[in-house]
Amino acid sequence: MKILTVFAIACALMTLTRAAGKSKRSCPSGWSRYSSRCFHYVPLEMTWAQAERNCQAIGSHLASVHTAKEYYQIKNMITMRTHEYPETWIGGSDAQEESFWFWIDGSPLKFLYWCKGEPNNYNGKQDCMAINHGG
Repeated sequence: MKILTVFAIACALMTLTRAAGKSKRSCPSGWSRYSSRCFHYVPLEMTWAQAERNCQAIGSHLASVHTAKEYYQIKNMITMRTHEYPETWIGGSDAQEESFWFWIDGSPLKFLYWCKGEPNNYNGKQDCMAINHGG
């Protein structure tokens, strides 16, 4: 799959670490905790596949989004770290079968936060999901 557009990435760590001797769950340094998951923004430009490999190299996957609150928390985390609104890869894709969207981490995709008119597979080349901070 060739993707010409490049984006920064948001990784999600599903398994939280436990601090020694404490029952409270924590995230690795540089990660943000939302609910029971840890998220990390990586300000590097790369394709969706490269972004997923980058996340896997640090023991995670591109972020899956399961609630509106989580969606807005991730967007806010990105804005707070960059002071901008960069398009950012997350873990949704329909590259294997058109219009059959799935999260790369295997969790169910019931995404309801599409921009108006999306997904539309513009020019037959939109198979990967991104947060774009738009309408």
